[in-house]
Amino acid sequence: MSRLWSRFGLRTLSAVLLLLVVAGGLYATRDRETQRADDVVAASETAAEQALTERAASRTITTSRQRVAQREAAEKAAAAARAAALRARRVDEVATRKKEAPESTAPRSDGKPPPFTGPIPTSCNEFSGNRKIGCALTLERGWSLTEFACLNKLWKRESGWNHKAYNEGSGAYGIPQALPGRKMASAGSDWKTNPATQIKWGLGYIKGRYTSPCRAWQHSEDVGWY
Repeated sequence: MSRLWSRFGLRTLSAVLLLLVVAGGLYATRDRETQRADDVVAASETAAEQALTERAASRTITTSRQRVAQREAAEKAAAAARAAALRARRVDEVATRKKEAPESTAPRSDGKPPPFTGPIPTSCNEFSGNRKIGCALTLERGWSLTEFACLNKLWKRESGWNHKAYNEGSGAYGIPQALPGRKMASAGSDWKTNPATQIKWGLGYIKGRYTSPCRAWQHSEDVGWY
């Protein structure tokens, strides 16, 4: 009888151990599956957070670019408004001068400008600095001292003969107020700092557009610019 119970006990114990092993295997399997599921969820959350971060960064960059574009557009509009105001003021000044000027200053019927009535220098030695350079280059081009007298008045109005003069409203630069200033590079790479380079370019511009400084001066008198 005792042997029977011993065999029964051993079988029962084996069955229990087997159940424990199976149960442990199932638990380990479920634990691995749970861990893999947790890893998948964590990876999904990380990817979602990264996507949100990238979208936020993209929106920030887009907003920044929009602000820069808006600021540049506003600056251009303001510059255009200043240039328009400057042209309007010059037109008003021309109209006022015409009302106050004697009839002898009116354009002649043959299309030629009226004779220059201002002081005419007898020599370039009457000038100094940029004006002296301008006088010499004017004569070198074949024009007279009378033409330089016109040029003197023209560029005195435009820039005061300052080779660093910059018009913030229009962007014009230098003694002849080239617009834009980089046009003068055709006369020399030192156009930003060399008054002689600026003057050479300005004389060439006047020659090509008005044929002479006195004609350019008359045009400036008529409309406020040349």
